[in-house]
Amino acid sequence: MYSEQKQIRNFCIISHIDHGKSTLADRFLELTQTIEKRKMREQFLDMMELEREKGITIKLQPVRMEYQEYILNLIDTPGHVDFSYEVSRSLAAVEGAILLVDASQGVQAQTLANLHLAQEQDLIIIPVINKIDLPQVRIEETEKEMTQIIEGLNRKDILRISAKQGTNIERVLERIIKKLPDPKGDLEKPLRALIFDSSYDPYKGVVAYVRIVDGRVKPNDKIKMIASGAVSEAVEVGVFRPQAVKIDLLQAGEIGYIATGLKSIEQCRVGDTITQDQSGRIKSTVKSLVGYKEARPVVFASLYPSELEDHDNLKENLAKLKLNDAALIYEPESSEGLGRGFRCGFLGMLHLEIILERLRREYNLNLVITSPSVSYQITTKDKQSVLISSADKLPDLNKIERMTEPWVRLEIITPSDYLGPIMKLLERIRSQYKDTQYLSSQRVLLKYEAPLNEIIVDFYDKLKNITAGYASMNYELENYRESELVKIDILVAGEKAKAFSKIVHKSRAEQEARATVKKLKKYIPSQLFAVPVQAAISGKIIARETIKALRKDVTGYLYGGDYSRKKKLLEKQKKGKKKMKALGKVNIPQEVFFKVLKK
Repeated sequence: MYSEQKQIRNFCIISHIDHGKSTLADRFLELTQTIEKRKMREQFLDMMELEREKGITIKLQPVRMEYQEYILNLIDTPGHVDFSYEVSRSLAAVEGAILLVDASQGVQAQTLANLHLAQEQDLIIIPVINKIDLPQVRIEETEKEMTQIIEGLNRKDILRISAKQGTNIERVLERIIKKLPDPKGDLEKPLRALIFDSSYDPYKGVVAYVRIVDGRVKPNDKIKMIASGAVSEAVEVGVFRPQAVKIDLLQAGEIGYIATGLKSIEQCRVGDTITQDQSGRIKSTVKSLVGYKEARPVVFASLYPSELEDHDNLKENLAKLKLNDAALIYEPESSEGLGRGFRCGFLGMLHLEIILERLRREYNLNLVITSPSVSYQITTKDKQSVLISSADKLPDLNKIERMTEPWVRLEIITPSDYLGPIMKLLERIRSQYKDTQYLSSQRVLLKYEAPLNEIIVDFYDKLKNITAGYASMNYELENYRESELVKIDILVAGEKAKAFSKIVHKSRAEQEARATVKKLKKYIPSQLFAVPVQAAISGKIIARETIKALRKDVTGYLYGGDYSRKKKLLEKQKKGKKKMKALGKVNIPQEVFFKVLKK
């Protein structure tokens, strides 16, 4: 049954990864009796097996709860840096956010990043400190850190809870009801609904997760997507409890879903606005809603099936994942050694890992993944702008006017004891220092700018190693900057092996070139002639290794007699090897590509 908007509160929980967000959501579900006690399990809103196994939230999940005659719409959000686009969607659909901080860890990098996103949307922030039951808590310090990052915050306004033990959970719900504003939608205006997520149902088509801003919608209403222009009929409308439950009507202020009947997710994009289809009527102007941040893939890698016959299977299952993950992009590509595969774009390394794991686990695909890279902006001399993510697509250098690479704003929060080692690590990656801010006497926020390709692969692991796991980081794409980038070509027996080409910064070119030719020398089988493996930039060789020829004892069957007989055979072998070196070609086995290119 629909309630007045003054009885509705829409909110989400934002925090760093592993600060207890899913546990707090569990307590809300119990306290509001949204889930029966016998059906309750830990991390209830984490629906995917991978989420439960890794202990992290990957997909946002809305749920409708009822408490003290109020309807509370919660959107549970991910905490990892790679899924900040999920957080931005949630924030666009609500009026307030619980900022949850672990009392034992304090403010972390993603806490800060998510807070900034919420403040940009002018949301009401409810500060909460969690895990006060732990023996190693630092409540006073954490409160001080929170007053540093939230301007004008009074310590008395920070709630102290234990989501695990259920301490003070009622106070959080009461604060939500008291502090958050009710929605201000107009029931009499034409329908405007913000799509903040979507999924695909084989029977109902694309199911849009929506926040109804103005108007109302019911089954069989004619609806239109403003951005895509797609028109359809609402198959079903409903709310999340947290399973989808159909209802008769969704009205302004509510959060729920609209089953659109559309068969392509491209027609119902996340961030689009749903309105009424006004075909054949006097049309009124309905403006699109704002407040949504578009997901932009920043890491690219190629996926190839280990078995060639699995190509169509991989294509089909990437399409299935795309239906429920708008941020995943892919396009077909082929490689001389790996066969046919797909070039894919991801939000970060964790996003890549999740997609790869789902393809392996849910669809039983054995895959090879090439080394992750980023996209580069190329401006040609005829003033054309091209965005490329692999060295194969790089135009000839004599056609290029300038090349730019993506840079990011990097924020690292760390205990001050590790400040020196972190700054040394950052010196090695062409970074630029911006600012240092002390959150407390023991905790420091470092701000840098750095090239994205320097931090996507193993920077985070190195950071964790040198800080004993205490540091946290967050990055956000800043812009593209001109850079001295070069393309390394790999030649095997004088022939270019395009699959091994890569784009690197000029300062790293020799180091990368030597590492690649050494790998190839290790993995390419020996031939009957010596094989040179070279790395070149614009035709100039900068690194070389030689795979020694196989030795065959052509004189082994001789015994006794004059030495000149052996000498004659050895000379004949020498001429043969020279001829083979001039004419011979090296067929690189597929497993060599797998070993050299894989992540």
